[in-house]
Amino acid sequence: MTEHAAGPVPAERLQDLLLESEDIAGFLEEFTRTMAAALSGGGQSHCAVTLIRHRRGTTVASSSPEAALLDEVQYGFGEGPCLTAVRERRTVHVPDLRADGRWPAYAEAAGKVGVRAVLGVPFELGDEAQAGFNVYAERPRAFDDDTVRTVQREVLLASKGLRLAVRLARHREEREDLQAAMRSRTPIDLAVGIVMGQNRCSQERAVEILKAASSHRNVKLRDLAADLVATVGRGPAATHFEA
Repeated sequence: MTEHAAGPVPAERLQDLLLESEDIAGFLEEFTRTMAAALSGGGQSHCAVTLIRHRRGTTVASSSPEAALLDEVQYGFGEGPCLTAVRERRTVHVPDLRADGRWPAYAEAAGKVGVRAVLGVPFELGDEAQAGFNVYAERPRAFDDDTVRTVQREVLLASKGLRLAVRLARHREEREDLQAAMRSRTPIDLAVGIVMGQNRCSQERAVEILKAASSHRNVKLRDLAADLVATVGRGPAATHFEA
């Protein structure tokens, strides 16, 4: 590493960051700040994390307001080194934007806000998500080969923990959705039984009756079922659904 002589983030520290963070966003925010501090040896560096959603870039973490602004400049053009790194899943290093002709409009805009060197490194998340780590420097040729390899290594380490966190979050959401569905399903099943008893009809017919009543009254099926169960639970059924 040249002017960015600060040491890399130890693997143990990455594990601590993940364990100490309440959610994925918290981990990424702390990761970007830690990396920015490690890379800002002889010059200011700004770090951010881009997530691709519906083919558009979104900044989900940044080490500073400047980093978020620099991401937005790139999103405004819909192209640039960091977006290319995420979309093509490869490291993109631009030592000097003024000497690079790949994104002339973006390079001119980035230069106006004080950026000369850019490094984009994709997170290796498989099919879980598309994301990249962005580093912006105010001085040209701020990142030598050692620095690039260091950032790649740190992002790879973070990817492993992040991938697990994404999976755990997804499983947690699926479990919560299932529990919510089960909570809704119980009163619906009870209501079906009530209608079957009231009308001496089949389960299929009872479901049709409840759905028709739900549509006619413009009330969600689960809410209608809950009201029916609650009414019957207080005594003789006051509401009767005709077959």
